[in-house]
Amino acid sequence: MGRVLVVDDEPDVLLLCRLNLQQRGHELLEAADGSTALEIARDRHPDVIVLDLMLPGISGYDVLEALQRDAETTNIPVLVLTAKSLRADRERSHGLGASAFLTKPFLPNELCEMVDSLVAPGHGA
Repeated sequence: MGRVLVVDDEPDVLLLCRLNLQQRGHELLEAADGSTALEIARDRHPDVIVLDLMLPGISGYDVLEALQRDAETTNIPVLVLTAKSLRADRERSHGLGASAFLTKPFLPNELCEMVDSLVAPGHGA
């Protein structure tokens, strides 16, 4: 499958994502804050990033902006996984380049299906 970077400051969410995505055959990379996420994205070139919006330090919105500005990361699909459920949050995320949006709490199978579809060959081409 693909290399997936999961960015969340909640250990339980990281664990849930790790268990389910690895079971589907994905290689997992993890970050608990936005700065680390940007470093990993530039160094390891994940196929998909699963990104929380509420992070310590650099927010998920700032991470989205930075990913879009960087030629190395601008084409990486981003699935926003957040507790923010307002339409404005969804629209802002998509406006900043997010490919998909999923609210917490979430069904692990739904997360896996969304990640699988973003890893699929030809996405964003």
